[in-house]
Amino acid sequence: MSVTVRVPAKVNVQLAVGAARPDGFHDLANVFLAVGLYDEVTATPSADGPRITCAGPDAGQVPLDRTNLAARAALALAERYGRDADVHLHIAKDIPVAGGMAGGSADGAGALLACDALWGTGASREELLDICAELGSDVPFSLVGGAALGTGRGEKLTELEVGGTFHWVFAMASRGLSTPAVFREFDRLGEGREIPGPVASQELLDALAKGDVDALAAAVSDSNDLQPAALSLFPELADTLAAGRAAGALATLVSGSGPTTAFLARDAEAAEGIAGALRASGTCRTVRTAAGPVPGATVV
Repeated sequence: MSVTVRVPAKVNVQLAVGAARPDGFHDLANVFLAVGLYDEVTATPSADGPRITCAGPDAGQVPLDRTNLAARAALALAERYGRDADVHLHIAKDIPVAGGMAGGSADGAGALLACDALWGTGASREELLDICAELGSDVPFSLVGGAALGTGRGEKLTELEVGGTFHWVFAMASRGLSTPAVFREFDRLGEGREIPGPVASQELLDALAKGDVDALAAAVSDSNDLQPAALSLFPELADTLAAGRAAGALATLVSGSGPTTAFLARDAEAAEGIAGALRASGTCRTVRTAAGPVPGATVV
């Protein structure tokens, strides 16, 4: 017997960041949108474990030891239910690695749901979300999907209504960016000035609820407080953003802590045109199109 769970990537439509807290984290107002790029995590009984294997684009960059969030998810669920984490977790990777699209978090949520189904633990949604929050700030949203506002360090979710489908183009950079390094650069750039508390943009939330792509485009401008830090560490991303604007993107932004850049398109046809122009620009490694919102982790 095996269980396979499909889990989506995310784009941060807004990422408002507060000052560093005493525990080193930052308070966030993080508007997540799940988009149709997926990893699949398959859980199979194993004589010992957790054991991790991975295949797909950039699979060589994925850790296969117990630092992998999928392994940590299996161990956390097994500990909670007093059993051994004897499971082989195979990750079919399609979400960019170290790209600011929560690929690792997706694998953690996928492994958690897959192990819950495989072992028949019967954990409630609240218990699964509690374990997700222990694993990482983005993991709860990977389980929930759709659209949500994350507060605290991003793990406290309020699900959001979305009135339509939004089409995106994602450009993957030639190298990764460390999320902790981007936050450290955010702190460095903010030295000597007061950082306001993070607040979700009402205009942005209204645009999502109405499914209004033009209103969302206007609200997305300057919506990622980590973008200046990402650009400071990886200046070449500015060339990718400029290429997307020149190709007709309604809005451009760095996704989360980067280095993936995201481009809002009017419709699927426009997204394909922007994607073609970005591929031809020579400013990025690969380009993908995806639409959202889509459901979170789902047994398939």
